[in-house]
Amino acid sequence: MKKLAKLMAATALTATTAMPAMAEKWDMPMAYSGSNFHSVTGAEFANCVTTGTQGEIEIVTHPSGSLFPGAQIKRAIQTGQVPIGERLLSGHQNENAIFGVDSIPFLATSFDDADKLWTAAKPALEKVLAEQNLTLLYSVPWPPQGLYFRDEVNSVADMKGIKFRSYNNATARLAELTGMLPVTIEAAEISQAFATGVADSMVSSGATGYDRKVWESLNYFYEVDAWLPRNYIMVNSEVWSGVSDANKAVVTACAGMAEYAGTWRAKEYTGFTLQGLRDGGMNVAPASDTMKGELQEIGATMTAEWLEAAGDEGKSIVDAFKAAQ
Repeated sequence: MKKLAKLMAATALTATTAMPAMAEKWDMPMAYSGSNFHSVTGAEFANCVTTGTQGEIEIVTHPSGSLFPGAQIKRAIQTGQVPIGERLLSGHQNENAIFGVDSIPFLATSFDDADKLWTAAKPALEKVLAEQNLTLLYSVPWPPQGLYFRDEVNSVADMKGIKFRSYNNATARLAELTGMLPVTIEAAEISQAFATGVADSMVSSGATGYDRKVWESLNYFYEVDAWLPRNYIMVNSEVWSGVSDANKAVVTACAGMAEYAGTWRAKEYTGFTLQGLRDGGMNVAPASDTMKGELQEIGATMTAEWLEAAGDEGKSIVDAFKAAQ
């Protein structure tokens, strides 16, 4: 990956020969810890742009929700409080159902399928973002989502009444359909929430659990491969329109390399972090057949609900995805 980072910088340097001009500093808020692979990829992207534009655009990343909490990042970019940032768009599914396309349970459950779904949905997502003064630069998937619990769970009936960390519409609805109690908790607050009993479970990737050392509070991780949500790096469209063509070429080249590097990391990180959970003392195993069957039924309900909310555009995306399989 060090070679890949150097390649990102080299790509940027060859994209323009512009002489240094007035430097712009772009603060880039990110919701996840600096050690998370999304944040690492974002930092490499920032360095690539800074180097490739010869300092005309200096991107400075702010991980762990240190500049804006995750839920506020998208709005901050839209309104020009910051020029660029990273956000889990499914957290804004209440604005537009299309934002939740990557969190439809059991629709795309592998990296290959997630890539096909991304290809099918990207034009619609770019259109919606453009209407909100946002320009998409790149997107990186998370590893497949599994279920974390403090105590052993073998069926949906065992989940009733458990306090469940929610981070978007899909997770809140999942909690409702399983009888759990949704509690909205940002990524930066996960460790404290579990340690203090604010929540006792969540659906997330092995990466999040590993980064937050959730084995200090939780004991079970069930591999259900529910979906592969994505993080999106966006720039304020008004800011983007003021960037020179040469520097746009640099940013675009760096974004392409970051998407490739981040996706590679997501795949490599999947096995590594699950082993890390085991090493921390967690029980990591596939869900029982009973739980899988019950979750599939819940997934079918949630898919139907999403399709109804997303209308013809959502149906077109799903149809295009299925045609590509």
